[in-house]
Amino acid sequence: MTDRALSVAAWEALFRAQVTVMRALGSEFPSDTMSLNEYDVLFNISREPGRRLRLKDLNRHVLLTQPSVSRMVDRLVSRGLLEKSDDPADGRGTIVSMTPHGFEVYRAVAVAHMGGINRQMAALDTDELETLTALCDKLRLAVDPE
Repeated sequence: MTDRALSVAAWEALFRAQVTVMRALGSEFPSDTMSLNEYDVLFNISREPGRRLRLKDLNRHVLLTQPSVSRMVDRLVSRGLLEKSDDPADGRGTIVSMTPHGFEVYRAVAVAHMGGINRQMAALDTDELETLTALCDKLRLAVDPE
């Protein structure tokens, strides 16, 4: 197989695995509390120092379009899960912060979601999981070093 064909085959395998696993996770996600996309927004904010992130940076971490992220953030603000404030370093920017209530709700969903993740990833042993993590990190950093 040529390098080009191997690259395409590897991408297709990665993409198909991701779609299959995401569909399985989506089918058992506790959607009565929040959507998987809302969870993704909260997950990304929860990983940041102080559980706060510039809206511009949040847009880079999720698969949604910028207008969709802005609308979702507004919905999460209206539900008391997030707060928005002006970025003191950039008057045009917005900081999105997780509220204490938002973290409690996120954490409860995260615990349930981790069970689903563990079930879906159970096909791989510890060494394979470590290798998969390293390969995905290497690929991600090669494309976007930030």
